[in-house]
Amino acid sequence: MNAPPGPEKATRPQPQSLTDLFVSFTLLALQGFGGVLAVVQRELVEKKRWMTREEFVEEWAVAQIMPGPNVVNLSLMIGHRYFGLRGAMVALAGMLAVPLLVVLLLALVYAQFAGNPGVAGALRGMGAVAAGLIAATGLKLMGALKTHPLGLPVCIALAVACFAAIALLRLPLAYVLLGLGGLACTLTFRKLAP
Repeated sequence: MNAPPGPEKATRPQPQSLTDLFVSFTLLALQGFGGVLAVVQRELVEKKRWMTREEFVEEWAVAQIMPGPNVVNLSLMIGHRYFGLRGAMVALAGMLAVPLLVVLLLALVYAQFAGNPGVAGALRGMGAVAAGLIAATGLKLMGALKTHPLGLPVCIALAVACFAAIALLRLPLAYVLLGLGGLACTLTFRKLAP
């Protein structure tokens, strides 16, 4: 996890208190139905400016390879960055407490209306919207790859290979992650090594 921000990062906006951190992550979690990547990026990078696009891409990459939900991992890293262990726990509580209550209430409501064709159609529609949001966020964050050590063409080639392996060849995600992820890490390490 990252160390607390140094003096060069102190002028950038950051959570003002543990309460601010809790409320921010609670509101973020309540917006994330069906996928939170777009919401997290917009809130943390564009609105609150707690992170740059490059930092977000790096932190999100780490959050994805850690066990557990990506956004929960990210909340732990950001909370720890600003307030240490207490911040990590508060950010985690913000991500889980109120959304857990909402999900329990929705489960009760869904149990009553699960057979309704309108409910099934609404859920399919929300899935399509979530996929569109994730694609749009990926395109928006693509600019951060310009500063990646491998360069934009290699990053795009790896993304296309990943898409082909999963969507077209139907290879298991774990194999693709280990294969292409390992290749990307090795290439980046060699590029950065003196």
